[in-house]
Amino acid sequence: MFDVVRYRPKRSQGDSGLKKLGWPKQLVKLLPGLIFLLHFCCSMVQAGPREQAKRMHDRIAGVPPSAEVLDEMARLIEFGVGSETENAQLAAELAMQHPDFYRTTLKNFSTPWTNRDADPFAALNDYSATVIGVVRDDVDFRQILSANIIYVAATNTGVAAYSTLNNQHYEDLESQGVDLAVELQRQQQSSFLDIPAAATAGVMTTRAAAKAFFIAGTNRAMFRFTLVNHLCVDLEQVSDISRAPDRIRQDVTRSPGGDSRLFRNNCIGCHSGMDPMAQAFAYYNYEYDADNDPAGEAGQLTYNSASETDSATGSRVVAKYHINATNFPFGFVTDNDRWDNYWRAGSNQFLAWDQSLPGTGAGAKSMGEELASSGAFSSCQVTKVFKQVCLREPTSVADQTQIDVMANAFSASGFLLKQPFAAAASYCRGE
Repeated sequence: MFDVVRYRPKRSQGDSGLKKLGWPKQLVKLLPGLIFLLHFCCSMVQAGPREQAKRMHDRIAGVPPSAEVLDEMARLIEFGVGSETENAQLAAELAMQHPDFYRTTLKNFSTPWTNRDADPFAALNDYSATVIGVVRDDVDFRQILSANIIYVAATNTGVAAYSTLNNQHYEDLESQGVDLAVELQRQQQSSFLDIPAAATAGVMTTRAAAKAFFIAGTNRAMFRFTLVNHLCVDLEQVSDISRAPDRIRQDVTRSPGGDSRLFRNNCIGCHSGMDPMAQAFAYYNYEYDADNDPAGEAGQLTYNSASETDSATGSRVVAKYHINATNFPFGFVTDNDRWDNYWRAGSNQFLAWDQSLPGTGAGAKSMGEELASSGAFSSCQVTKVFKQVCLREPTSVADQTQIDVMANAFSASGFLLKQPFAAAASYCRGE
C-alpha cells in the first residue's frame, strides 16, 4: 500500500491523464482526498481487535505488548461490557500500565517543555519527572503550574541524591533504566529547592525550568514558554495593541529604530499583556558562573524572600527587572511581584479565562493558577495528547470534534491526563 501522505501523482501521468479520459476538473482536484479517505476507511475495516490492540499498545507504551496483554486488550475491545469506544478506552488503560508509558512515552511527551529548543531528547529532569508523577498518581493536571510538588526517586534506588546544583539525580535514573512508575515519589518542592512553600509554582519553579527560562534575560522567557507549552499559543498569536501600555518596563524602547510607530503597532501588542503577567516572577533568578559555566550547568534557582533585598533595586525585585532603564526612563519600574491579566478583556478573551478567579494576584503560584484554569490550557493538553498518540495533527472536522469531546471529558474527570490518552488511543486505533 502506498504512503498516502507522500503520494503526489505527476501532472503528466495524473491530472492531465484523467482529464484526457473525460474526468471533470473538480473531481480530479478531489482525487487525493478521496484516495486518503478510501485508505482510512479500508484501514478501519481491515483492523480487527488484535490489530487495533497492538497499535494502541505500540503508541501508548512505545513497545509491543506481551502475548497475555495483547489477548486481554483484544478481548476488551471485542467483548467489553460498554460501548465500542468505552471498551477501547479500557484496553488503552491496560496499555498504560506498562513501565515504558512512564519511562519513555511520558518522558518524550514532556521533555520538550523543559528547554528552549523543544528538544525531546534532553535528559530527564525534575520538570519532566514531576509531569510523569502527576500523570501516574492521577493528580489534577492543572496543579503542574501552581502546586508545591516535585517528584524524586526513592532513597534506595542507588542513584545520586537530588541536588539544587546539578541534574545528576535524574540522569542516573534515566541511564540506569529505573522504573519510574514505581520509584518516583511525590515530595514538597519547598523542601528540596530551599524556597518558601508560597513561592512554589509547580514545574515553573523546578530547577530545570529555572535553568532554561530564568537564566540571564529578564524572566519574560518563563512566561512566554509557559504560554507555548501549556496554552499552545505564542506571543504573536495573543498580540493585542488595544491593551494599556502602562506596565511595560523601562527596557523596552518606545521608538525602536527611531520610529515610534513600530512600538505602537507591534511591540505594544505583546508587552502590554506579557509584562504585567511576567511581574509574577520578579523575585526569582537562576544564579550561575557566566564566565566559567556559560550554560549554567552548575547553577541554581534563587528566590528573594521577605527579609532579602537586592542591592541593585533596593527591594526584593531581582536586578534584571531594572536593566536598560535608560531605554525609556518613563517606563514602568517593577517594585513588587503583583501581576494583572490585561488579556481578560480584548481579543484574548478567546483563551477562556476562569471568571471565578480575580485575574490579579501576587507571585508565580496564583499566576500559574490563572493560566491553568483557562479553557486554552485544557484544550492544549488534549491536543498535545492527540498528536502524541495518533502520530499526526488533528486536521479534519471529525478530529476537531474529538478534541472538543476530549477536552470536556478531561475537565469532567478532574483534569486527569490519563483520560485523554485513553480517549485518543481509542479514536485512532484503526489508523
